Amino acid sequence: MSPDLPPVVPSVTAELVAALSPRLRKRLDAGVTKLLARPVVRDGDTVRIAVDDDTDVELRAPGGTVTDADAIHCGCLLAPGCLHRAAAASAAPVAEDTPAPAEATESREDTKTAAVEPDAATPGQRAAARAVFDAAAAVLEAGTDGAGAVLQAELLQAAHTARLAGLPRASAAAVSVVTGVRAARSADPAHRLTDLAGALSGALGVAHRIPHTTGPGLTGLRGTVRQPYRPDGSLRLYGLFSEPVLTTTGYAGAVTWTADADGRLYTVSDVAPGGPARATGAADRAVRVGDTALTHRELSRAGLAVSGATVSPTGRLGAGAGVRAVRASGAAWRAEPLDRLWTVPAAEQVARALGGGQDLLFLEVTLAGPVREATGDCVLADCAGLPLRLVTAHDDPALPYRDNLRLLAAAGDRRLRIVARLAPGPAPRALLLAAEHPTDLDARVDLGLDRLQHADLPKGAVAPRSRPAQAVEEAPLHLLRRRVHQAVPGGRRVLAVAGSGPGDAARLRRLGLATAGDLLDDLHAAAADRSRDPFGRLLPADTDRFARAWLAAAVYTDAVERALCAAAWGAAAPTVPVP
Repeated sequence: MSPDLPPVVPSVTAELVAALSPRLRKRLDAGVTKLLARPVVRDGDTVRIAVDDDTDVELRAPGGTVTDADAIHCGCLLAPGCLHRAAAASAAPVAEDTPAPAEATESREDTKTAAVEPDAATPGQRAAARAVFDAAAAVLEAGTDGAGAVLQAELLQAAHTARLAGLPRASAAAVSVVTGVRAARSADPAHRLTDLAGALSGALGVAHRIPHTTGPGLTGLRGTVRQPYRPDGSLRLYGLFSEPVLTTTGYAGAVTWTADADGRLYTVSDVAPGGPARATGAADRAVRVGDTALTHRELSRAGLAVSGATVSPTGRLGAGAGVRAVRASGAAWRAEPLDRLWTVPAAEQVARALGGGQDLLFLEVTLAGPVREATGDCVLADCAGLPLRLVTAHDDPALPYRDNLRLLAAAGDRRLRIVARLAPGPAPRALLLAAEHPTDLDARVDLGLDRLQHADLPKGAVAPRSRPAQAVEEAPLHLLRRRVHQAVPGGRRVLAVAGSGPGDAARLRRLGLATAGDLLDDLHAAAADRSRDPFGRLLPADTDRFARAWLAAAVYTDAVERALCAAAWGAAAPTVPVP
């Protein structure tokens, strides 16, 4: 996947791949690899890829997104049925079928549609959900190593069908799987196996539950095509911090977090197709609320008075024509009304995050120096007697997260207020987003945008050597988790060949994880199950059984890990929906 190319909606990629002959389909992956190595030139809304000295592929993206197959043009003699057009679409980031507007309000038609929406899935929705499940199961069967452009296009076609059937959540889940698979196959540094496993589990889980769910639960599974912004009157907001956004789908920008006098959080975002340069540069662009000239960086320290405000369910501020906003005074983190965010016990904040609420944590910690883990260095901190590990929020070298974390580790025994995002795990861990300045508690640092210098540290501060992290005692859930994760890149064949360790299931049962042991046995049995016909020939693999066994193991692992995370923080165990 190339971030230099404009996003292409799923239906376009699916259409171009479906139009290829069987012979060209076999060559598609090689064509994508070749095209990714060719030079790319952007001219306004047109992007050109030089296939060779005489042939170019053009992607026309008015508005920044390719929305029609005719917008991809090739100059070779085999066009329009050539391999190059399909390869270009397969190499580009995946976009939404209908780009989300900056603000959308519920229309009367939307309200009427919601009112007559049936309590059970329609036949078309059940068929669309089944298509998403089957396509995602095929990707799992092959693993990311074998899920080439053809399997990706089939999943994108299923996503498009789900969107047309009124299942935007299933569609978005399928698209996220394709994005993750492309990141894995291109060795994108932002790729995380855990994230891809979660995306696969999400797509399979939603598609599996839709045909069997009724009532309000089905409404959540269907999802919404767009953010329903609702009027919220006048707001007096206080800036908290800004963070850069840089996704594997080719989008970048900045999000600024604000809070009102009651502690409710609101966001102002500026995210569009782009790379690291846009993620760092968006902080100095004016926010898209009313006519204010405040930049994101300025808003994070200042305030905003908004009239005629519209707000999405996630707290995102709308930017409609009727919205008015002017600059107002901000507030320090240790002053009202922001101070109250840090008075909520950490356990309550974690319980809220694990229960599906806001995942930001407002903590007061004492830094205790760096520790070394298998995944890299992190900063150990004391949070009201709880040992907490603070890690970088993003590993891209263009963002200053990692450098800032190293400097904070050298700040010595400092007590600071921080804003972090919960990272579920058997030990308390959080992604550090913003912090008070090490030597000036009236100032704060947006760790993804601002760069600390050695002069910002206390006098005489010396970077300590990182020490090995103390091992965390945990239930042997890794025996099941590693098999779930192994199947994602390697597919069924990895589990069929590896088999279960002689004592893995027995060890899980012996330590009280009997369900985990049963799921591990079932997963290996499903992977190894290849029936034969009367002549001894192997029959096609039962992808449905393997996908269900893998999904059950993935959901169970996620539920137990969340419960262990809650226990580590001293929070109430979350309730996790089971497919």
